[in-house]
Amino acid sequence: MNRKPRQLNESELSNQIERLLSKNPKTRYNVIQISRKINVANPPESIKNALLKLAAEKKVVKLSDDRYKWETFTAEKTGGNRRKAEDEILYTGVVDMTRSGAAYIINSESVEDIYVHGHNLKGALHKDEVTVAVSESKARRRPEGRVVSIEKRALSRVIGHIRIFNNYAILTPDNSRIYPEVLVHHNDTMTCNDNDRVVVEIISWGRGQNKALWGKVIKVLEDISDIEMNMQSILFSNGFDPEFSEEVLSEAEAMKGAITDAEIRKRRDFRDVVTFTIDPLTAKDFDDAVSYQVLENGSIEIGVHIADVTHYLQEGTALDKEALRRSTSVYLVDRVCPMLPEKLSNDLCSLNPKEDKYTFSAVFVFDKDVKIVHEWFGKTIIHSNRRFTYEEAQERIETCEGDFAEEINILNNIAKKLREERYAAGSISFESEEVQFILDEESKPTGMYVRERKEAHMLIEDFMLLANKRVAIYIATKAKPEIPFIYRIHDLPNPDKLSDFALFAAELGFKFKMDKPEQIADSFNRLAIAAHDNPLLKLLEPLAIRTMAKAVYSTENIGHYGLGFEYYTHFTSPIRRYSDVLVHRGLFRNLTEVHREDKEKLELKAKHISDQEKKASESERESTKYFQTLYISAYIGQEFDGVISGIIEKGVFVELLDSKVEGLVTFDSMGDMFTVPTSRMKAKSRLSGDELTMGQKIRVRIKAADPDTRRTDMEIVI
Repeated sequence: MNRKPRQLNESELSNQIERLLSKNPKTRYNVIQISRKINVANPPESIKNALLKLAAEKKVVKLSDDRYKWETFTAEKTGGNRRKAEDEILYTGVVDMTRSGAAYIINSESVEDIYVHGHNLKGALHKDEVTVAVSESKARRRPEGRVVSIEKRALSRVIGHIRIFNNYAILTPDNSRIYPEVLVHHNDTMTCNDNDRVVVEIISWGRGQNKALWGKVIKVLEDISDIEMNMQSILFSNGFDPEFSEEVLSEAEAMKGAITDAEIRKRRDFRDVVTFTIDPLTAKDFDDAVSYQVLENGSIEIGVHIADVTHYLQEGTALDKEALRRSTSVYLVDRVCPMLPEKLSNDLCSLNPKEDKYTFSAVFVFDKDVKIVHEWFGKTIIHSNRRFTYEEAQERIETCEGDFAEEINILNNIAKKLREERYAAGSISFESEEVQFILDEESKPTGMYVRERKEAHMLIEDFMLLANKRVAIYIATKAKPEIPFIYRIHDLPNPDKLSDFALFAAELGFKFKMDKPEQIADSFNRLAIAAHDNPLLKLLEPLAIRTMAKAVYSTENIGHYGLGFEYYTHFTSPIRRYSDVLVHRGLFRNLTEVHREDKEKLELKAKHISDQEKKASESERESTKYFQTLYISAYIGQEFDGVISGIIEKGVFVELLDSKVEGLVTFDSMGDMFTVPTSRMKAKSRLSGDELTMGQKIRVRIKAADPDTRRTDMEIVI
C-alpha cells in the first residue's frame, strides 16, 4: 500500500486506540491488529502500554487471550453486578440456519463459525445479524455461544401458500426448513383464496423464543413455475422487489430523452471521436464506453465515458428514493432485478450504438511512455460507433483484424502497462471462477461452464479501475479540510484466518510470508501464478479470498488493500450501483467549487449501500446454487470426479471438477468417525488414522439433490 504508517506520540496513540475500540465495542483486538487498524509505526510494546493505561482507567478490558475490547459493561449500567469480561466474548455475525433448527454464526471476528443451539437463538432467523456471546470457561472442540441480541432482521417478505382458517390465516413458506410460518389477520389477506401462493410482508416479529410472526399479504401470485417461484423467493427474502411501484414507473415513463442544443453547449463534444462499448453478449444496458484519438503532438487521448444517470435521476424524487432503497441491481442466473426501471437502464441512459448519449467522463492523455500527462473530468456527449461483445473484441486482439482492430490493440497495450504498474505497486491478482449456465427456453439448465477471463475483459477493467482511482484522488486532494465523499475501501486480511491459511499452504508446499502488508500481497500474487501450473494450489485461491476483509463503502478512507490503491471509489456503473450515483453528484458539484455534503448523512447512505450489496451477493449465490442443484438433480446415481473443497464436523464438501457443483459427503455415510482440527483443513479417521485433506481429489456418486433447499448429497466411491 502507499499508506505509510505514522509514528504517534503517547497522547495521540492513546486517542487513536480509544477511538478504534469505542467505535467497535463488540470487537476484540490484539496488539498487531490494533497497529494495522490505526496504521501506526509505534512498536508493539508502546501500544500494549497504552492499552494497559486505558484498562487502568476502566475504558478498555484486557481479555484472557491477550486481546482487548472497549469496556461496555460498567457498574453504573449493571447496578454493580458486572460480569467478568473474561467469561464471555461478544461477536457480531450473520445467522446461517441448519435443517436441525440450530445455527452457525458466520462472522469476521473469529476464525471459526460459532455454533448456536436452537434454544439459544432467542428468536433469530436465517440471515439475521446478531450479537452472540461465546463462553471461554468451558473447553469445547468448537466455539459455541448464545444469541444475546438481534441487531438487524434480514427477512422482510416471504413467499408461500396461505391457508385461511376461522380466526386467522397461516402462510407456510416455500422453504419451510429455514423460514417459519407467518400468521395473517383476515383483514390483511387482500383478495387471496385458500391455498393461493402469495407474498407476505412481516409486520410484527413477536418477542423472545417461539413467538409468532405476523404479516400482511401484499401480492397474490399467479400460477408460476418452480424456477420462477424460487427466483422470486430469493429476491423477496433478501429484500429486493422484482417490480417497481406505479409511482416510480410513472416518473420514469414521463422522462424525455431528447438531446437538446442547450444541453450540448454545456458539455464537451466527443461525437466525432472513435468510441465503442465492450460488454457481455447478453448485456442489455451499456453504462461505460471508451474513446480513442491521437492528438496533434502524438499523445494518445483515451476517454472513459460513463452513462450520465444523474442528468435524469433527480434527487428527492420517488425514483431516486427507490434507487437508493435498492442500491444495486441483482444479477440472478436467468434474470436481472434492476436498480432503475427499464426506461432508464436500457433506454435513456444506456450507451447504445449509433445514438447520441449524455455521459460523465474521465479523459486521460498518455505520452509515448504511457504516462498520464493530463486528465480531465466533466459532462460530455458521445456517439458510440460500435457495440462489441467481449468475444468480438478478443478476436481483434488475437487476429489484429476487423473493424477498430488497431484502436482496440493500442488500448489493450496501454491497459497491460497500467496492469503491470498496479501489480508492481501491490495490487493482488485473484480471479475467482464464475460459473455460467446454458439454459433452454424454459430456463432449465442444460449445461454449465466456467467463464474464461481474457484480455478483452481485463482491458475494460483496467480503464475502469483507472477512472475510479483518479476520481477518488481528485476529490481527496482537492481541498482541506476534507470533502466528504464515498470511497470504496478494503481493509487488511484477518490475521487469525491468515495464520491458519499460511499453515495449511505450507503443508501443500507453498511458503506464505505475512510479516508485513506488502509481503502478504506479494504472497497472494505468487500463489496466483503458482496455481496456474499446480491444480492443488488452485484450490487455495478461494480459501485465500476468505481470509480477506470485505470491500465496503465508507466516507472514512483507509485505502483499498486488494488493489493497492491509497484512494479508490466507484464511478463507472451508475446504472446498476447507487454508490456511483452519489459519486457522480459529489464529483460534479466539486468540479468548479468546493462543496461539502453532510458527512454523517453520507456515511449512513454508504452503510446502507454496503448492506444492500451483501444482500445482492447472497441472492446471486443462492441463484447459482439453485441452478447447480437443479442441473445435478438429473444425474442422481451417476459418478463424477471432484476435490474436497470444505470440511465441517459433519463431513466434507466436494466440488465436482467439470460443473463446479458442490455437495456434502457426511462422515456417517463413510461408516467412520473423524476428528476435525480447528483450522478445518483436514479430517482424520479415528479408526484407521487416514486423513481427508482440502484439495484432495476424490470420486463421488450423486445420492440426492434438492433445488428448493439448494442441497446436494454425495457419497464416496471406493
